Amino acid sequence: MTMRWTPESWRQKPVVQMPTDYPDMAELARVEDELRAMPPLVFAGEARRLTSKLAQVEAGEAFLLQGGDCAESFKEFSTDNIRDTFRLILQMAVVLTFAGRKPVVKVGRIAGQFAKPRSSGVEQIGDVELPSYRGDIINGMNFTPEERIPDPQRLLRAYNQSASTLNLLRAFAGGGYADLYNIHRWTLGFADHAVGAQYRELAEKITEALAFMEAVGVTPETHPDLSRVEVFTSHEALLLNVESALTRLDGGSGEWFDTSAHMLWIGERTRQLDGAHVEFMRGIRNPIGVKCGPTMEPDDILPLIDALNPDNTPGRLTLIGRFGHDKVGDRLPRLMKAVKAEGRRVIWSIDPMHGNTLKASNGYKTRPFDRILGEVKTFIDVAEAEGVHPGGVHLEMTGQNVTECLGGAQAVTEDDLSSRYHTHCDPRLNADQALELAFLVAERLKTGRQSRSKAA
Repeated sequence: MTMRWTPESWRQKPVVQMPTDYPDMAELARVEDELRAMPPLVFAGEARRLTSKLAQVEAGEAFLLQGGDCAESFKEFSTDNIRDTFRLILQMAVVLTFAGRKPVVKVGRIAGQFAKPRSSGVEQIGDVELPSYRGDIINGMNFTPEERIPDPQRLLRAYNQSASTLNLLRAFAGGGYADLYNIHRWTLGFADHAVGAQYRELAEKITEALAFMEAVGVTPETHPDLSRVEVFTSHEALLLNVESALTRLDGGSGEWFDTSAHMLWIGERTRQLDGAHVEFMRGIRNPIGVKCGPTMEPDDILPLIDALNPDNTPGRLTLIGRFGHDKVGDRLPRLMKAVKAEGRRVIWSIDPMHGNTLKASNGYKTRPFDRILGEVKTFIDVAEAEGVHPGGVHLEMTGQNVTECLGGAQAVTEDDLSSRYHTHCDPRLNADQALELAFLVAERLKTGRQSRSKAA
Protein backbone atom coordinates (compact mmCIF):
# COMPACT_ATOMS: atom_id res chain seq x y z
CA MET A 1 0.00 0.00 0.00
CA THR A 2 3.05 2.28 -0.18
CA MET A 3 2.75 2.99 -3.91
CA ARG A 4 1.34 6.35 -4.95
CA TRP A 5 -2.38 6.13 -5.66
CA THR A 6 -3.90 7.30 -8.93
CA PRO A 7 -7.22 6.34 -10.55
CA GLU A 8 -5.19 3.95 -12.73
CA SER A 9 -2.77 2.51 -10.15
CA TRP A 10 -5.01 -0.55 -9.79
CA ARG A 11 -3.67 -1.72 -13.16
CA GLN A 12 -0.36 -2.54 -11.44
CA LYS A 13 -2.09 -5.04 -9.14
CA PRO A 14 -3.52 -8.54 -9.68
CA VAL A 15 -7.01 -8.30 -11.19
CA VAL A 16 -9.80 -10.86 -10.76
CA GLN A 17 -13.40 -11.10 -11.97
CA MET A 18 -12.87 -8.72 -14.91
CA PRO A 19 -13.21 -9.96 -18.50
CA THR A 20 -9.96 -10.19 -20.46
CA ASP A 21 -11.37 -11.69 -23.65
CA TYR A 22 -12.65 -8.61 -25.50
CA PRO A 23 -12.10 -9.35 -29.22
CA ASP A 24 -10.94 -5.78 -29.90
CA MET A 25 -8.93 -4.28 -27.04
CA ALA A 26 -8.37 -1.09 -29.02
CA GLU A 27 -12.13 -0.53 -29.16
CA LEU A 28 -12.34 -1.12 -25.40
CA ALA A 29 -9.66 1.55 -24.86
CA ARG A 30 -11.62 3.98 -27.08
CA VAL A 31 -14.79 3.40 -25.05
CA GLU A 32 -12.88 3.96 -21.81
CA ASP A 33 -11.61 7.27 -23.20
CA GLU A 34 -15.18 8.20 -24.13
CA LEU A 35 -16.33 7.48 -20.56
CA ARG A 36 -13.56 9.71 -19.19
CA ALA A 37 -15.10 12.59 -21.15
CA MET A 38 -18.65 11.90 -19.93
CA PRO A 39 -20.31 14.07 -17.26
CA PRO A 40 -20.31 12.66 -13.72
CA LEU A 41 -23.37 10.65 -12.73
CA VAL A 42 -23.20 11.85 -9.11
CA PHE A 43 -21.33 14.67 -7.42
CA ALA A 44 -18.70 14.91 -4.71
CA GLY A 45 -20.98 16.88 -2.42
CA GLU A 46 -23.65 14.17 -2.60
CA ALA A 47 -21.12 11.47 -1.72
CA ARG A 48 -19.88 13.55 1.20
CA ARG A 49 -23.44 13.99 2.42
CA LEU A 50 -23.94 10.23 2.36
CA THR A 51 -20.74 9.78 4.37
CA SER A 52 -22.09 12.19 7.00
CA LYS A 53 -25.39 10.28 7.15
CA LEU A 54 -23.53 6.98 7.46
CA ALA A 55 -21.51 8.47 10.29
CA GLN A 56 -24.85 8.70 12.13
CA VAL A 57 -25.39 5.00 11.45
CA GLU A 58 -21.92 4.20 12.83
CA ALA A 59 -22.78 6.18 15.96
CA GLY A 60 -25.96 4.13 16.47
CA GLU A 61 -28.21 7.08 15.63
CA ALA A 62 -29.56 5.82 12.27
CA PHE A 63 -30.13 2.64 10.25
CA LEU A 64 -28.92 1.76 6.75
CA LEU A 65 -31.33 0.24 4.24
CA GLN A 66 -29.50 -0.82 1.08
CA GLY A 67 -31.42 -2.73 -1.54
CA GLY A 68 -32.35 -3.23 -5.15
CA ASP A 69 -31.79 -5.45 -8.13
CA CYS A 70 -29.27 -8.27 -8.10
CA ALA A 71 -28.23 -7.13 -11.60
CA GLU A 72 -29.87 -4.40 -13.63
CA SER A 73 -30.65 -5.31 -17.22
CA PHE A 74 -31.21 -3.50 -20.47
CA LYS A 75 -34.37 -5.48 -21.22
CA GLU A 76 -36.20 -4.64 -17.95
CA PHE A 77 -35.26 -0.95 -17.97
CA SER A 78 -38.52 1.00 -17.61
CA THR A 79 -40.10 3.83 -15.67
CA ASP A 80 -42.43 1.38 -13.91
CA ASN A 81 -39.62 -0.84 -12.65
CA ILE A 82 -37.59 2.11 -11.35
CA ARG A 83 -40.65 3.66 -9.72
CA ASP A 84 -41.69 0.42 -8.04
CA THR A 85 -38.23 -0.25 -6.59
CA PHE A 86 -38.01 3.36 -5.38
CA ARG A 87 -41.45 3.07 -3.78
CA LEU A 88 -40.53 -0.20 -2.07
CA ILE A 89 -37.40 1.32 -0.52
CA LEU A 90 -39.48 4.21 0.84
CA GLN A 91 -42.16 1.91 2.24
CA MET A 92 -39.58 -0.22 4.03
CA ALA A 93 -37.85 2.88 5.36
CA VAL A 94 -41.04 4.28 6.89
CA VAL A 95 -41.74 1.01 8.71
CA LEU A 96 -38.15 0.77 9.98
CA THR A 97 -38.07 4.43 11.03
CA PHE A 98 -41.29 4.19 13.02
CA ALA A 99 -40.34 1.01 14.87
CA GLY A 100 -36.68 1.83 15.41
CA ARG A 101 -37.23 5.52 16.27
CA LYS A 102 -34.22 6.36 14.09
CA PRO A 103 -33.82 7.85 10.63
CA VAL A 104 -33.16 5.39 7.82
CA VAL A 105 -30.42 6.09 5.28
CA LYS A 106 -31.77 4.89 1.94
CA VAL A 107 -29.26 3.50 -0.57
CA GLY A 108 -30.40 1.71 -3.72
CA ARG A 109 -28.59 -1.01 -5.63
CA ILE A 110 -29.52 0.91 -8.73
CA ALA A 111 -28.21 3.11 -11.56
CA GLY A 112 -25.03 1.08 -12.03
CA GLN A 113 -25.47 -2.45 -10.63
CA PHE A 114 -24.89 -4.25 -13.94
CA ALA A 115 -21.79 -6.44 -13.57
CA LYS A 116 -21.79 -9.70 -11.61
CA PRO A 117 -18.89 -11.81 -10.35
CA ARG A 118 -19.01 -15.46 -11.35
CA SER A 119 -17.74 -18.58 -9.61
CA SER A 120 -16.78 -19.99 -13.01
CA GLY A 121 -15.68 -18.30 -16.21
CA VAL A 122 -17.64 -20.78 -18.32
CA GLU A 123 -21.16 -22.17 -18.43
CA GLN A 124 -22.03 -25.59 -19.83
CA ILE A 125 -25.41 -26.79 -21.09
CA GLY A 126 -25.33 -30.31 -22.46
CA ASP A 127 -22.19 -30.63 -24.56
CA VAL A 128 -21.93 -26.90 -25.26
CA GLU A 129 -19.58 -24.73 -23.21
CA LEU A 130 -19.64 -20.94 -23.47
CA PRO A 131 -18.27 -17.99 -21.48
CA SER A 132 -20.39 -17.17 -18.45
CA TYR A 133 -22.91 -14.36 -18.50
CA ARG A 134 -21.33 -11.50 -16.53
CA GLY A 135 -24.12 -8.93 -16.65
CA ASP A 136 -25.55 -6.82 -19.44
CA ILE A 137 -22.70 -4.35 -19.14
CA ILE A 138 -20.36 -7.07 -20.48
CA ASN A 139 -22.25 -9.66 -22.54
CA GLY A 140 -25.69 -11.09 -23.24
CA MET A 141 -27.71 -13.58 -21.21
CA ASN A 142 -28.84 -15.78 -24.12
CA PHE A 143 -26.83 -18.97 -24.41
CA THR A 144 -25.30 -18.38 -27.84
CA PRO A 145 -21.67 -17.78 -28.86
CA GLU A 146 -22.56 -14.35 -30.26
CA GLU A 147 -24.33 -13.17 -27.09
CA ARG A 148 -21.51 -14.24 -24.79
CA ILE A 149 -18.84 -12.17 -26.56
CA PRO A 150 -17.87 -9.14 -24.43
CA ASP A 151 -18.89 -5.93 -26.21
CA PRO A 152 -17.34 -2.56 -25.19
CA GLN A 153 -20.40 -0.69 -26.49
CA ARG A 154 -22.36 -2.19 -23.61
CA LEU A 155 -20.33 0.00 -21.22
CA LEU A 156 -21.73 3.11 -22.89
CA ARG A 157 -25.26 1.75 -22.87
CA ALA A 158 -24.97 1.02 -19.14
CA TYR A 159 -23.70 4.56 -18.51
CA ASN A 160 -26.64 6.07 -20.43
CA GLN A 161 -29.17 3.86 -18.65
CA SER A 162 -27.66 4.82 -15.28
CA ALA A 163 -27.93 8.52 -16.16
CA SER A 164 -31.59 8.12 -17.13
CA THR A 165 -32.31 6.13 -13.97
CA LEU A 166 -30.72 8.82 -11.80
CA ASN A 167 -32.74 11.54 -13.53
CA LEU A 168 -35.93 9.66 -12.78
CA LEU A 169 -34.96 8.93 -9.16
CA ARG A 170 -34.21 12.60 -8.56
CA ALA A 171 -37.57 13.56 -10.05
CA PHE A 172 -39.43 11.06 -7.86
CA ALA A 173 -37.47 12.07 -4.75
CA GLY A 174 -38.12 15.79 -5.08
CA GLY A 175 -41.31 16.03 -7.09
CA GLY A 176 -43.96 15.07 -4.56
CA TYR A 177 -44.18 11.36 -5.36
CA ALA A 178 -42.41 10.58 -2.07
CA ASP A 179 -45.09 12.26 0.08
CA LEU A 180 -44.98 10.52 3.47
CA TYR A 181 -48.77 10.13 3.51
CA ASN A 182 -48.72 8.49 0.05
CA ILE A 183 -46.02 6.07 1.14
CA HIS A 184 -48.05 4.95 4.11
CA ARG A 185 -51.22 4.52 2.03
CA TRP A 186 -49.31 2.11 -0.21
CA THR A 187 -48.09 0.19 2.83
CA LEU A 188 -51.63 -0.10 4.22
CA GLY A 189 -52.53 -2.10 1.13
CA PHE A 190 -49.92 -4.69 2.07
CA ALA A 191 -50.98 -4.79 5.72
CA ASP A 192 -54.61 -5.34 4.75
CA HIS A 193 -53.92 -8.52 2.81
CA ALA A 194 -50.87 -9.81 4.73
CA VAL A 195 -51.17 -12.79 7.03
CA GLY A 196 -50.36 -11.69 10.55
CA ALA A 197 -51.92 -9.22 12.94
CA GLN A 198 -48.55 -7.66 13.79
CA TYR A 199 -48.37 -5.99 10.37
CA ARG A 200 -51.80 -4.43 10.71
CA GLU A 201 -51.07 -3.35 14.29
CA LEU A 202 -47.87 -1.54 13.33
CA ALA A 203 -49.51 -0.01 10.25
CA GLU A 204 -52.39 1.25 12.39
CA LYS A 205 -49.95 2.87 14.84
CA ILE A 206 -48.27 4.68 11.95
CA THR A 207 -51.72 5.79 10.76
CA GLU A 208 -52.47 7.22 14.20
CA ALA A 209 -49.13 9.06 14.29
CA LEU A 210 -49.76 10.59 10.85
CA ALA A 211 -53.30 11.59 11.87
CA PHE A 212 -51.91 13.37 14.91
CA MET A 213 -49.32 15.16 12.77
CA GLU A 214 -52.04 16.28 10.39
CA ALA A 215 -54.23 17.46 13.26
CA VAL A 216 -51.50 19.74 14.60
CA GLY A 217 -50.76 21.10 11.14
CA VAL A 218 -47.69 19.05 10.18
CA THR A 219 -48.57 18.25 6.55
CA PRO A 220 -46.69 18.23 3.23
CA GLU A 221 -48.21 21.63 2.50
CA THR A 222 -46.87 23.24 5.70
CA HIS A 223 -43.65 21.19 5.83
CA PRO A 224 -42.41 20.50 2.27
CA ASP A 225 -39.72 18.13 3.53
CA LEU A 226 -42.49 15.57 4.10
CA SER A 227 -42.77 15.35 0.31
CA ARG A 228 -39.04 15.00 -0.33
CA VAL A 229 -36.58 12.22 0.38
CA GLU A 230 -32.92 11.47 -0.24
CA VAL A 231 -32.12 8.19 -1.94
CA PHE A 232 -28.51 7.44 -2.78
CA THR A 233 -27.12 4.98 -5.34
CA SER A 234 -24.61 2.16 -4.99
CA HIS A 235 -23.18 -0.81 -6.83
CA GLU A 236 -20.35 -3.31 -6.64
CA ALA A 237 -17.16 -1.77 -8.03
CA LEU A 238 -16.33 -4.77 -10.20
CA LEU A 239 -15.28 -3.27 -13.55
CA LEU A 240 -12.38 -1.08 -12.48
CA ASN A 241 -11.84 0.24 -15.99
CA VAL A 242 -15.31 1.80 -15.83
CA GLU A 243 -14.90 3.01 -12.24
CA SER A 244 -11.53 4.65 -12.89
CA ALA A 245 -12.81 6.26 -16.11
CA LEU A 246 -15.60 7.91 -14.09
CA THR A 247 -13.35 9.03 -11.23
CA ARG A 248 -12.95 12.79 -11.01
CA LEU A 249 -10.80 15.17 -8.97
CA ASP A 250 -12.87 17.45 -6.74
CA GLY A 251 -11.39 20.90 -7.22
CA GLY A 252 -12.56 22.19 -3.87
CA SER A 253 -10.93 19.51 -1.73
CA GLY A 254 -8.30 17.96 -3.98
CA GLU A 255 -9.88 14.54 -3.31
CA TRP A 256 -10.84 11.88 -5.86
CA PHE A 257 -14.44 10.69 -6.12
CA ASP A 258 -15.83 7.85 -8.18
CA THR A 259 -18.78 9.62 -9.80
CA SER A 260 -20.46 6.44 -11.02
CA ALA A 261 -22.36 6.13 -7.69
CA HIS A 262 -22.56 7.62 -4.24
CA MET A 263 -21.36 4.40 -2.58
CA LEU A 264 -19.33 1.47 -3.92
CA TRP A 265 -18.51 -1.88 -2.41
CA ILE A 266 -15.95 -4.66 -2.83
CA GLY A 267 -17.32 -8.17 -3.20
CA GLU A 268 -16.34 -11.33 -1.35
CA ARG A 269 -14.43 -12.55 -4.42
CA THR A 270 -12.42 -9.35 -4.96
CA ARG A 271 -11.33 -8.28 -1.45
CA GLN A 272 -7.69 -9.46 -1.76
CA LEU A 273 -5.53 -7.07 0.27
CA ASP A 274 -2.88 -6.88 -2.47
CA GLY A 275 -5.43 -6.91 -5.30
CA ALA A 276 -6.59 -4.31 -7.79
CA HIS A 277 -10.01 -3.71 -6.23
CA VAL A 278 -8.68 -2.80 -2.79
CA GLU A 279 -6.02 -0.64 -4.46
CA PHE A 280 -8.65 1.34 -6.38
CA MET A 281 -11.09 1.71 -3.51
CA ARG A 282 -8.50 2.94 -1.00
CA GLY A 283 -7.99 6.11 -3.04
CA ILE A 284 -11.53 7.30 -3.68
CA ARG A 285 -13.34 9.37 -1.03
CA ASN A 286 -16.80 7.88 -1.53
CA PRO A 287 -18.24 5.84 1.31
CA ILE A 288 -17.39 2.23 0.56
CA GLY A 289 -18.33 -1.26 1.69
CA VAL A 290 -16.70 -4.68 1.91
CA LYS A 291 -18.57 -7.98 1.79
CA CYS A 292 -17.48 -10.31 4.61
CA GLY A 293 -18.12 -14.02 4.17
CA PRO A 294 -17.77 -17.13 6.35
CA THR A 295 -14.08 -17.65 5.47
CA MET A 296 -13.05 -14.23 6.82
CA GLU A 297 -10.99 -14.14 10.01
CA PRO A 298 -9.97 -11.21 12.23
CA ASP A 299 -6.50 -11.39 10.69
CA ASP A 300 -8.15 -10.75 7.30
CA ILE A 301 -10.55 -8.01 8.28
CA LEU A 302 -8.30 -5.73 10.34
CA PRO A 303 -5.68 -5.16 7.59
CA LEU A 304 -8.50 -4.47 5.13
CA ILE A 305 -9.98 -1.87 7.46
CA ASP A 306 -6.57 -0.24 7.87
CA ALA A 307 -6.06 -0.13 4.10
CA LEU A 308 -9.50 1.22 3.26
CA ASN A 309 -10.10 3.54 6.22
CA PRO A 310 -6.66 4.44 7.59
CA ASP A 311 -7.95 7.65 9.20
CA ASN A 312 -10.74 5.74 11.01
CA THR A 313 -13.32 8.13 9.53
CA PRO A 314 -16.90 7.44 10.73
CA GLY A 315 -19.23 6.68 7.82
CA ARG A 316 -16.42 5.81 5.44
CA LEU A 317 -16.54 2.01 5.70
CA THR A 318 -19.43 -0.46 5.94
CA LEU A 319 -18.74 -4.13 6.63
CA ILE A 320 -21.48 -6.19 4.96
CA GLY A 321 -21.76 -9.70 6.37
CA ARG A 322 -22.92 -12.50 4.09
CA PHE A 323 -22.55 -15.71 6.04
CA GLY A 324 -25.71 -17.81 5.70
CA HIS A 325 -28.31 -18.41 8.38
CA ASP A 326 -26.43 -21.47 9.69
CA LYS A 327 -23.01 -19.79 9.92
CA VAL A 328 -23.64 -16.21 11.02
CA GLY A 329 -23.98 -17.06 14.71
CA ASP A 330 -20.59 -18.79 14.71
CA ARG A 331 -18.55 -16.59 12.36
CA LEU A 332 -19.77 -13.05 13.06
CA PRO A 333 -19.04 -12.67 16.81
CA ARG A 334 -15.28 -13.08 16.48
CA LEU A 335 -15.14 -10.44 13.73
CA MET A 336 -17.24 -7.94 15.66
CA LYS A 337 -15.24 -8.57 18.83
CA ALA A 338 -11.89 -8.03 17.07
CA VAL A 339 -12.98 -4.87 15.25
CA LYS A 340 -14.48 -3.36 18.40
CA ALA A 341 -11.39 -4.21 20.46
CA GLU A 342 -9.21 -2.30 18.00
CA GLY A 343 -11.48 0.76 18.11
CA ARG A 344 -12.27 0.71 14.40
CA ARG A 345 -15.12 3.07 13.40
CA VAL A 346 -17.15 0.92 10.98
CA ILE A 347 -20.80 0.20 10.19
CA TRP A 348 -21.97 -3.39 10.49
CA SER A 349 -24.64 -4.41 7.99
CA ILE A 350 -25.99 -7.80 6.93
CA ASP A 351 -26.59 -9.25 3.46
CA PRO A 352 -28.86 -12.24 4.19
CA MET A 353 -29.26 -13.15 0.52
CA HIS A 354 -26.01 -14.58 -0.81
CA GLY A 355 -25.32 -17.10 1.93
CA ASN A 356 -28.81 -18.61 1.71
CA THR A 357 -29.02 -19.63 -1.94
CA LEU A 358 -30.02 -23.17 -2.86
CA LYS A 359 -31.26 -25.08 -5.90
CA ALA A 360 -34.89 -26.19 -5.75
CA SER A 361 -35.84 -29.70 -6.78
CA ASN A 362 -37.09 -28.33 -10.12
CA GLY A 363 -33.70 -26.76 -10.87
CA TYR A 364 -34.46 -23.11 -10.02
CA LYS A 365 -31.94 -21.20 -7.93
CA THR A 366 -33.85 -19.75 -4.99
CA ARG A 367 -33.63 -18.42 -1.43
CA PRO A 368 -36.03 -19.35 1.39
CA PHE A 369 -37.58 -16.38 3.18
CA ASP A 370 -37.25 -17.99 6.60
CA ARG A 371 -33.49 -18.41 6.16
CA ILE A 372 -33.16 -14.78 5.05
CA LEU A 373 -35.10 -13.60 8.08
CA GLY A 374 -33.17 -15.98 10.33
CA GLU A 375 -29.82 -14.51 9.30
CA VAL A 376 -31.03 -10.95 9.92
CA LYS A 377 -32.37 -11.83 13.37
CA THR A 378 -29.16 -13.63 14.35
CA PHE A 379 -27.14 -10.64 13.10
CA ILE A 380 -29.10 -8.35 15.42
CA ASP A 381 -28.75 -10.81 18.32
CA VAL A 382 -24.97 -11.07 17.85
CA ALA A 383 -24.54 -7.31 17.50
CA GLU A 384 -26.46 -6.63 20.70
CA ALA A 385 -24.49 -9.31 22.55
CA GLU A 386 -21.20 -7.74 21.41
CA GLY A 387 -22.30 -4.19 22.22
CA VAL A 388 -22.28 -3.22 18.55
CA HIS A 389 -24.97 -1.28 16.68
CA PRO A 390 -26.76 -3.52 14.12
CA GLY A 391 -26.38 -0.86 11.47
CA GLY A 392 -28.29 -2.07 8.46
CA VAL A 393 -29.51 -4.62 5.94
CA HIS A 394 -28.40 -5.17 2.34
CA LEU A 395 -31.02 -6.89 0.17
CA GLU A 396 -31.52 -8.08 -3.36
CA MET A 397 -35.14 -7.19 -4.04
CA THR A 398 -37.51 -5.80 -6.63
CA GLY A 399 -40.73 -3.85 -6.60
CA GLN A 400 -42.16 -6.35 -9.06
CA ASN A 401 -44.44 -9.27 -8.20
CA VAL A 402 -41.89 -11.97 -9.05
CA THR A 403 -41.70 -15.51 -7.68
CA GLU A 404 -38.00 -16.11 -7.08
CA CYS A 405 -37.65 -16.59 -3.31
CA LEU A 406 -39.59 -19.23 -1.39
CA GLY A 407 -42.01 -18.54 1.44
CA GLY A 408 -43.15 -15.28 2.98
CA ALA A 409 -46.73 -14.22 3.58
CA GLN A 410 -47.58 -15.24 0.01
CA ALA A 411 -46.19 -18.72 0.74
CA VAL A 412 -44.33 -19.01 -2.58
CA THR A 413 -43.65 -22.70 -3.25
CA GLU A 414 -41.22 -24.49 -5.54
CA ASP A 415 -44.10 -25.04 -7.97
CA ASP A 416 -44.68 -21.27 -8.06
CA LEU A 417 -41.11 -20.37 -9.05
CA SER A 418 -41.62 -20.93 -12.76
CA SER A 419 -44.61 -18.56 -13.01
CA ARG A 420 -42.74 -15.23 -12.64
CA TYR A 421 -39.03 -16.03 -12.41
CA HIS A 422 -37.56 -12.99 -14.18
CA THR A 423 -34.15 -12.40 -12.60
CA HIS A 424 -31.11 -12.10 -14.85
CA CYS A 425 -28.88 -13.53 -12.15
CA ASP A 426 -29.82 -14.21 -8.51
CA PRO A 427 -33.28 -14.64 -6.93
CA ARG A 428 -34.77 -11.49 -5.41
CA LEU A 429 -37.36 -10.82 -2.75
CA ASN A 430 -40.55 -9.55 -4.34
CA ALA A 431 -42.30 -6.42 -3.08
CA ASP A 432 -44.49 -8.21 -0.54
CA GLN A 433 -41.64 -10.36 0.78
CA ALA A 434 -39.33 -7.36 1.16
CA LEU A 435 -41.97 -5.32 2.95
CA GLU A 436 -42.83 -8.26 5.19
CA LEU A 437 -39.14 -8.54 6.06
CA ALA A 438 -39.09 -4.84 6.94
CA PHE A 439 -42.05 -5.31 9.31
CA LEU A 440 -40.41 -8.28 11.02
CA VAL A 441 -37.01 -6.60 11.31
CA ALA A 442 -38.72 -3.47 12.62
CA GLU A 443 -40.46 -5.52 15.29
CA ARG A 444 -37.15 -7.10 16.31
CA LEU A 445 -35.41 -3.70 16.47
CA LYS A 446 -38.27 -2.30 18.53
CA THR A 447 -37.97 -5.20 21.00
CA GLY A 448 -34.25 -4.55 21.37
CA ARG A 449 -34.82 -0.83 21.88
CA GLN A 450 -37.41 -1.48 24.58
CA SER A 451 -35.13 -3.97 26.36
CA ARG A 452 -32.30 -1.45 26.42
CA SER A 453 -34.62 1.22 27.78
CA LYS A 454 -35.75 -1.04 30.64
CA ALA A 455 -32.14 -1.97 31.43
CA ALA A 456 -31.22 1.71 31.61
